Amino acid sequence: MSAGSQEESPNSGPTVLRILLGAQLRRLREGKGISREDAGYEIRASGSKISRMELGRVSFKERDVADLLSMYGVKDAAERDALLGLARQANNPGWWHHYGDILPPWFQSYLGLEAAASLIRTYEIQFVPGLLQTPEYARAVILRGHAGANADEIDRRVELRRQRQQILDRIEPPQLWAVIDEAVLRRPIGGPEVMRAQIEALIEAAKKPNVRLQIIPFNAGGHAAAGGPFAILRFPEPELPDVVYVEQLTSAIYLEKRDDVDHYAIAMERVCIDAEPPNHTQEILGKLLHEVGRLG
Repeated sequence: MSAGSQEESPNSGPTVLRILLGAQLRRLREGKGISREDAGYEIRASGSKISRMELGRVSFKERDVADLLSMYGVKDAAERDALLGLARQANNPGWWHHYGDILPPWFQSYLGLEAAASLIRTYEIQFVPGLLQTPEYARAVILRGHAGANADEIDRRVELRRQRQQILDRIEPPQLWAVIDEAVLRRPIGGPEVMRAQIEALIEAAKKPNVRLQIIPFNAGGHAAAGGPFAILRFPEPELPDVVYVEQLTSAIYLEKRDDVDHYAIAMERVCIDAEPPNHTQEILGKLLHEVGRLG
């Protein structure tokens, strides 16, 4: 993406660019033995602001980045230009900024990470993963959570979900590894016809080379991730850590510390073991489709 682009496509994300720039600024600061508080003072801010910048949690003012680079002793013109260019790119709005009025900030951050991930592993116990939902199923789910919204807002939320799904069909798509509890597929969201179309869509999705889908049957009993759904995202940039995303009713938690990520990675491995193998998925979905057909 060029520094002059005004808006990014669904296959890139300012979130990751901010994380990359923040990580480089942190390495430069630590290399000079400068505290966060002193760096904050240099740009008329606090040490906590420096911490948020280094974690990629806030946007960057180009002047602040320039002042920090001077403080950190970065004099090489090419290196300065590269980092300042990265700051400009990181401030470009994401494709989802058109939906800013209906999106909470904590979910906008997730969209940036999702768009930039090379591997998305997700575990769901309530609904079909958003990246695999049909428009009709998505509408039924959205209506449950936003019963007071007008028709235009519901339409925009459905369209937002459709745009998210474009990452699975781009030239270099991420790998999606989804584990779904059987209860998700037996919960009649939207009625039999909507569920039938959704199961058919999952059968087609499971055929894609970049989608791995597993189902945890009822007879598996309790399992390691029974506490709730979560996602683990991995990025192509080796300097970026994996991120765990845990969504709550009115907020979300992002975990990137190694111990936290390892805890969730182990839980994900266990649910994958509890689930039926991926090569059984289409057969299971076919049986469920037959059952739903009888209900309809």
